[in-house]
Amino acid sequence: MWMDATPERFAYRCLPLNMANQYGWELLCPVDVAARRNGGAGADAIEIRATGAEHLLPESYFGSGVLTFRADALFRTEPGYNLWVTGPGNGIKDGIVPLSGLIETDWNPYSFTMNWRFTRPDVTVSFTVGEPFCTFFPMPRGLIEEVELVAGDLASEPELAAEYARWAASRTGFNAELKNEG
Repeated sequence: MWMDATPERFAYRCLPLNMANQYGWELLCPVDVAARRNGGAGADAIEIRATGAEHLLPESYFGSGVLTFRADALFRTEPGYNLWVTGPGNGIKDGIVPLSGLIETDWNPYSFTMNWRFTRPDVTVSFTVGEPFCTFFPMPRGLIEEVELVAGDLASEPELAAEYARWAASRTGFNAELKNEG
């Protein structure tokens, strides 16, 4: 992962990044895959090289540069919960991006697919056995409707504004110190 390659693994010091990387469960690639899109829009525009059991191989069903992996399991959640399905947290792949979906796993009798879309033609993208290709976690249905987003003027809450000002000054000093060697 790119975070491992940062100097002294510095990216892991960012708590929100680190927590996001650990949130949910991952599906691991069961086969080695190399895929390349020629730029066309049809389902035949992606060349896929992979070996293994046919039901585990990714395919190009939808066209438009979308590479599809099957989740080889049926997932069920408690009533009122969906699964948020997306790519691995903070995982970056050159030339392809994960597409996110919300799966109603409390009632459906079928599995789901994890889709990735090529961002440009003529780039080969690889997934290796054991590499995460999907992250999923439960999401209460209707949560977004239950949460009210409120925008306001920070100055209207003086205590919070003072706390924020202290944090911002500390953060500015911390970032300045990062430029000093040692």
